[in-house]
Amino acid sequence: MLKLGCHVGMAGKEMMLGSVKDAISFGANTFMLYTGAPQNTKRKDVSELRIPEAKELMKENGIEEFVVHAPYIINLANTVKPETFDIAVEFLELELARTEAMGSATLVLHPGSHVGAGVEAGVEQIAKGLNMVLKADTKVHVALETMAGKGSEIGRSFEELAMIYDRVTYNDKLRVCFDTCHTSDAGYDIIHDFDGVMEHFDKVIGKDQIAVFHMNDSKNAPGAGKDRHENFGFGHIGYDALMYIMNHKDFMDVPKILESPYIKDPDNAKKSYEPFKHEIAMIRSGVFDSDMQKKILEEHGK
Repeated sequence: MLKLGCHVGMAGKEMMLGSVKDAISFGANTFMLYTGAPQNTKRKDVSELRIPEAKELMKENGIEEFVVHAPYIINLANTVKPETFDIAVEFLELELARTEAMGSATLVLHPGSHVGAGVEAGVEQIAKGLNMVLKADTKVHVALETMAGKGSEIGRSFEELAMIYDRVTYNDKLRVCFDTCHTSDAGYDIIHDFDGVMEHFDKVIGKDQIAVFHMNDSKNAPGAGKDRHENFGFGHIGYDALMYIMNHKDFMDVPKILESPYIKDPDNAKKSYEPFKHEIAMIRSGVFDSDMQKKILEEHGK
């Protein structure tokens, strides 16, 4: 059965329980969340996350698996500012513990940006940080995300991710998060030759290392290196190519997560509307709805 979900929030009094409720309301059977705001290190104690209630609701609705995403502020690749690296290591260790407490086996992590020091230095620093937090008994996998190639970020090629694997002692604790927007923006032809891309990935890292897909369309042409998501089927990758990946026989057991942009309110720049219920329904139907964005706005009286 297709494991299809989306990014959901976690806030207020319901915390993780609210996340599960959102996922269910969207028609999802998996989901991804942050343990707090992705731009800062403020976190509630795990005792306040309402984990038991969330797990019970998941069980009642047949949701067996979910994914946690580490905050963007973690930059293990930074060799320029020691304090940035130190904070990254400390917070990554905390996020691993929180992910385990919540019941997820996968923590998605952006590898980091070398901020001008070069790929080799950045990779060495990432591996150093991972070696500080990953132990033989670590129960959560760190899924390194494929990146678009924006700025000095590391992970724009499969080879760069493999370099990290090669330097991490307990690399059995590593996995990969394959982001379709990022890989297309990085120049991989997932539109016309996904199987060829996967053959290359398998040789460099191994297909079995993919723990989660971020199923994102792109506002940019392939190779743009910009990382700007588009609603599913409405971008340069397109519905047919994304659906081929979505239903690929080799990855049916791998969670597929939507990170689509919200639909902007044409009359109020401060308002936008989530697309996930419509996108999930469209994907499960197998038929592209070219009017989806329009329908979402109409629902809100636009």
